Amino acid sequence: MRILHLTPYYAPAYAFGGVVRSVEGMATALAQRGHDVTVLTTDAFDHQWRGAGAQDEFIDGARVLRRPNALPWLRGRLNLSTPRSMKKTAEAILPTIDVLHVHEFRTVENLLVTPAALSAEAPIALSPHGTLNLTTGRGSVKSAWDRLFSPGIASRVGHIIALTEAERAEAETLWRRFGARQRPIGFSVIPNGVDLGDFDRPALARDFRARYRLGEAPTVLFMGRLQARKGVDVLIDAFNAADQEDARLLIVGPDEGLLPALKALAGGDRRIVFTGYLNGEARLGALAASDIFALPATGEGQPMAALEAMAAGLPLVMSPGCNIDEVAVHGAGYVVEATAAAFADKLKLLLSDQALRREMGERARRLAEERFAWAGIAERLERVYASLA
Repeated sequence: MRILHLTPYYAPAYAFGGVVRSVEGMATALAQRGHDVTVLTTDAFDHQWRGAGAQDEFIDGARVLRRPNALPWLRGRLNLSTPRSMKKTAEAILPTIDVLHVHEFRTVENLLVTPAALSAEAPIALSPHGTLNLTTGRGSVKSAWDRLFSPGIASRVGHIIALTEAERAEAETLWRRFGARQRPIGFSVIPNGVDLGDFDRPALARDFRARYRLGEAPTVLFMGRLQARKGVDVLIDAFNAADQEDARLLIVGPDEGLLPALKALAGGDRRIVFTGYLNGEARLGALAASDIFALPATGEGQPMAALEAMAAGLPLVMSPGCNIDEVAVHGAGYVVEATAAAFADKLKLLLSDQALRREMGERARRLAEERFAWAGIAERLERVYASLA
């Protein structure tokens, strides 16, 4: 099958968060299963800079076409693309593909490419990646976009691939409001995936612990962008309330304006370690070196970092807003309200009981293998594509 993925950013633009890792995993897994996969994206590297890589290259079996942003500064201010020649490129490709899979909903890429897909009679699948609601940031921009552009884009989509049942219901409600349910549209729930082979690297744990002077201390890991809805402040308060003198809290992720306030909240406590943005082996080292993963977030789609933590065999303490209720159902950790008191209670329990951490970590790894491995996710995507083609 010939599949075109359309996304505002692609590897190695990991600073944009889990969507990049999700689309990369999806494209790689589909290519490994023998499909002809192309990714059409921009040259965005982070919120400030354009990448300097090739405009046409193969990454893990998928062809990646990058089109330059004319106004990179708009990415930093409004997180909007300004891709040159993207519509022309899409018009050349679309007659040759079986399905167009677009990622995120309110994007300039969708505005440019979905009309061309309609003209080429190419079916369109959409993965919103948890971005449909107005609480995940830029709410005023999204509202304006919905008034101007969303109904038109929505009317061209033939199938919505939600991460969770909650997102599926959210999409159905939104599509009715847009008046886009006048023609048949399909809905599926397919979670994010994870590459299990990346996380069997014990040597990385030793090196990471030495680099950040963690010693043998049991370590709680936060991994994500430092923004308000991730709840890092709640986690710092919870860690302090858990009152485990020999423990460490490792905060990994790029700053989006909160770092000074978070460091003030930490108050110079040597047990709280800020690493900044990590990628590649450094990121894997943080996962390998940690003992517990914690995320008191709200408004998440389905955080890739949590799935990676499961693949690394870490027990999890998460909020309902992370949308991975299977963690509690399968005994791989706890799902509790995003309050300092609730998180402190579970962190203290896990930090003080190594056997419990090991048992829950083993269940987390099994859950990742059984439900979130990319091979199985790709197989489910194939069935959606076949229904559209």
